Amino acid sequence: MRLLLINPNISESVSSLIGDEARRTASPGTDITVVTAPFGVAYIETRFESLIGAYAVAQLAAEHYPRFDAIVVAAFGDPGLPALREVVPVPVVGMSEAAFASACLIGQRFSIIAISSRITAWYRETVERCGLASRLASIRALDQPLADIGSVQTDQAAQLLALCERAVREDGADALVIAGAPLAGLARQIRNQLPVPAVDGVSCAVAQAEALVRLAPRQSRAGSFSPPPLKPHRGLPESIGRLLESRKSIDDSAR
Repeated sequence: MRLLLINPNISESVSSLIGDEARRTASPGTDITVVTAPFGVAYIETRFESLIGAYAVAQLAAEHYPRFDAIVVAAFGDPGLPALREVVPVPVVGMSEAAFASACLIGQRFSIIAISSRITAWYRETVERCGLASRLASIRALDQPLADIGSVQTDQAAQLLALCERAVREDGADALVIAGAPLAGLARQIRNQLPVPAVDGVSCAVAQAEALVRLAPRQSRAGSFSPPPLKPHRGLPESIGRLLESRKSIDDSAR
């Protein structure tokens, strides 16, 4: 099994964290490849930065998907996730959706632990998009500038643990979602220090991507995730143009 993990940010140090945690989680024989956005920002905090990241994800997915069995959007907030499912003929899993689904299997209400207070609005909207607003206990976030996105786990270790404890004690969280690719692996490292279960977006997404590959669901031919209709386009990367055209030809051949 071959999984492609796409980091929508430009931080290679974060891609290393993603790859390390993905390989710890993956089943024997699963091959993990991580690619990093060729343009964009160091880490996503806002809706506009998510828009940039979504385009980077679309470009990388279009270039690489034929060699893989599933794709993971490896940034919390899942930039571009629903749109990719319209065009890419392999399962596409997002870190947020995977983590939320896992948290809901082990508790009634979950809290999100985030790296930035600026990120809170976008994360809350992501929860709402997933239809899980009633299951969200809180979003707790760091409120200090980040010196190095690749070392936030160690630089802010005490503060992150304190946020976890407050989410349980003050907000009533039954489970914790340790959010964001820069925190990949932290849930595993601090699990024995927490009073409730904690999940990690990277590990959840890898496990669920493997499950979807084994389940082999049919690709949508109708409904809101059917391929986009064929139409003239201009100025797109060649790989994206090919993807749009190939999805239409596949859809036509199945009729």
